[in-house]
Amino acid sequence: QVQLVESGGGLVQCGGSLRLPCAASARTFSSYSMGWFRQALGKEREFVERISRCSDSTDYLASVKGRFTISRDNTKNTLYLQMNSLKPEEAAVYYCAASTFYYGNYNYWGQGTQVTVST
Repeated sequence: QVQLVESGGGLVQCGGSLRLPCAASARTFSSYSMGWFRQALGKEREFVERISRCSDSTDYLASVKGRFTISRDNTKNTLYLQMNSLKPEEAAVYYCAASTFYYGNYNYWGQGTQVTVST
């Protein structure tokens, strides 16, 4: 079992950047594939990016291509989401998630961190 804690959220101006870390409790962090999701107020949760156990494979939502980057440091049990050129419509609660599968089927979720983008 793994516990996930996101941080790094806050208020940023449109066009600005934020880096979200997600700290994992498990010593076996490297055995989980990881993902980032977001949920805006009144909308369904949507997938943002994912990364494989050894960072050899990533996948992303088309609208964030070239602006968001997912990464992980297995020595620090931490997942990251670097977000650049943020848009107002990307304001949401951002969640990290862990999966025991190579792709999808996320078993564990963090509590989320709020990202607000001002116009």
